[in-house]
Amino acid sequence: MTCKLSLANLAEIERTAAVPAYRRDQLKAGILHFGVGNFHRAHQAVYLHELFDQGRDLDWAILGCGIMPSDRLMKEKLENQDYLTTVVEQDNERSAATVTGPMTGMLAAPDFDAIIAALADPAIRIVSMTITEGGYFIDPATGRFDPTHPAMVADAADPIHPKSVFGLIIAGLKARRAAGIPPFTVMCCDNIPGNGEVTEATITGLARLSDPDFAQWIHENVAFPNAMVDRITPATGEREIAMTREIYGIDDAWPVFCEEFKQWVLEDRFPLGRPALEKVGVTFVPDVAPYELMKLRILNGGHAAIAYPAALLDIHFVHEAMENTLIRGFLAKLEQDEIIPVVPPVPDTSLEDYFHLIESRFSNPKIGDTIPRLAQDGSNRQPKFILPSTADRLARGLDVTGLALVSALWCRYLEGTTDSGKPIVFNDPSADRLHAAALRSQGDPTAFLALGDIFGAIGTDPRFVARFTRAIGSLRSIGTAATLEQYLDGKLSDQAG
Repeated sequence: MTCKLSLANLAEIERTAAVPAYRRDQLKAGILHFGVGNFHRAHQAVYLHELFDQGRDLDWAILGCGIMPSDRLMKEKLENQDYLTTVVEQDNERSAATVTGPMTGMLAAPDFDAIIAALADPAIRIVSMTITEGGYFIDPATGRFDPTHPAMVADAADPIHPKSVFGLIIAGLKARRAAGIPPFTVMCCDNIPGNGEVTEATITGLARLSDPDFAQWIHENVAFPNAMVDRITPATGEREIAMTREIYGIDDAWPVFCEEFKQWVLEDRFPLGRPALEKVGVTFVPDVAPYELMKLRILNGGHAAIAYPAALLDIHFVHEAMENTLIRGFLAKLEQDEIIPVVPPVPDTSLEDYFHLIESRFSNPKIGDTIPRLAQDGSNRQPKFILPSTADRLARGLDVTGLALVSALWCRYLEGTTDSGKPIVFNDPSADRLHAAALRSQGDPTAFLALGDIFGAIGTDPRFVARFTRAIGSLRSIGTAATLEQYLDGKLSDQAG
């Protein structure tokens, strides 16, 4: 028997899933969150749900917010089920469903005035966001704010009617200052090095285009704590909706499936206070950078490394990629030989143990994470997850055979067909120009490396160019599997051109 997810049906749902111990009418929003996607609902929202289940901090509930066309659909689906979400945790040994309810409501474009009004509400003390790594208008090669992006140009020209997350935040801060209300804390939850600093650079950069004095006020008065967030959370499709219905008897329009593991390391800078998240496992530290770098390089870098060989070999699921001895061996050799040696020490953490944990997490067959998800948005992910390790090794005079192979695999993927000849469907905002550059590189390998906004100085370093040229030539002549074999045998580095 299937039961529609709703507050009225929680007593019946409790037979197959955990349900909130708190009453929803006891909650009051203290956090406005932009980007109510799967990761947010499997991560930040779960931590708050667990805190509320302890009867604590019920004035720190979430008001969801979205500016994309898809966000209105999300609002409709969540509103229709009382803003409840079924979170299904799937480990290698167990699965369990929990209905979470830390969200009190949701605002969505085109109701921009309502969003600004909510941002100006004194009850909102934290504004958080998960808007993807590529949503910050930062030039990946320089790491600086890009004032020429059309969205930023539009908001700078009409700051009273903004349509970007950052323009809305600026408008909300202006309204608060005018009303004598202290500024909220801005908390980024995206996978970006120095994500708090990046968020501040984008917001102050946009404000400076129309009001330099206010940009300076933001810099001096608004807190932007850095954070490291981690939980593998695949996209929701018909598979997940059907499993939630068939296994747990819950009719949820947009359930979230995730691994059991989760982690949140957060810099403790919240002038208007914060929920007691340390009671539910969040680690507060004075410096997030070591944890963040470890995760971005080893986990996210590992995802980026296996995505493209798996795609080229027509592998769909991540756990299936880890069952392939060549891909698993490639990941282990790359991490141990090239990535981990340039990751700085992390307090009370063994980097080798961390990597072995990641191997186990990638191998989880229940999670259903997909290679297409890992392969998407490479133009934003490669410069954040792979190329920084490449740059560090080149700066130290160390070899980059494996890392250059990652870049070559990405290039080969962007040619548009797998090794068996199947067409590849790209999911990247820069797909057209990346595809064109990959095709040009068939005649001149450096044509791909000439994407200066992605590769920067790395693309002209003769040591990297030589390794990349060797790797892409091998992928085209003998294929992905044989090239991985050569890498594992040490033959790919025998010559560099």
